[in-house]
Amino acid sequence: MNKVYCCFPGGKHKALTMSYDDGRTQDRRLVALFNQYGIKGTFHLNSGFLGDERHVRPDEVRTLYAGHEVACHTVSHPTIARCPLPSVTGEVLSDRQALEALVGYPVRGMSYPNGSVSADIEAMLPACGIRYSRVVGNSDGFGLPENPWRWQATCHHGHRLMELGEQFRALYKRQYLYLMYVWGHSYEFDEGDGWALIEGFCRAMGGREDTWYCTNIALMDCLDDFRRLCFAADNSFVYNPNARDCWLRVNDGEPVCVAAGETLRL
Repeated sequence: MNKVYCCFPGGKHKALTMSYDDGRTQDRRLVALFNQYGIKGTFHLNSGFLGDERHVRPDEVRTLYAGHEVACHTVSHPTIARCPLPSVTGEVLSDRQALEALVGYPVRGMSYPNGSVSADIEAMLPACGIRYSRVVGNSDGFGLPENPWRWQATCHHGHRLMELGEQFRALYKRQYLYLMYVWGHSYEFDEGDGWALIEGFCRAMGGREDTWYCTNIALMDCLDDFRRLCFAADNSFVYNPNARDCWLRVNDGEPVCVAAGETLRL
């Protein structure tokens, strides 16, 4: 029987994603760095703050974050675990609606304001159209999310960033899928040598042939596509019912693409 491994797009076995909260004006400089080095990011915005002196303007959201992902962070950034659940629902849905009017696509991601979450909030999010939500803290690891509604990043950019980046670059075993996930707030780079740190990281991590550069929702969509693949009982062929291509590695050979809607003999 064939030994089949799922791969990230292009047959890659490593992925890098970035995640930044609050929609501060420093996002402009951060997005420019990401674009320069081919890094992809997810930007979690509070729609109720857009346009004030510290936050980006509503009219620049679509163009500023083009090629990246805009995601929810609630309308007004409350500590939601202390709030009535109906008001939390309103914060999430209203934020989605406002952001979707700006970007023109379904907003399906979220990060918890102040890292605040409860079991009830977590259970409510899928009904609000949220596919994942990030917590705070550092896992110091490179695994895929086991619970996407309590998704913990590898590290905040102020925590062992270059050290963990070096460890990630050194990973080579293709029987695993590795993910490095960095989070933070762009205004934090104004402190000390923060901008030099993040530019050095982007320079070191960008342009690598073994790495897929993705947004948070692209990573979740890729994993969901994996789960929908339909394999023959003996792994001799596979049907891809998705609207996107999927990639596999068969018997340690070169990666193969299973085109959207097609059946491929392995």
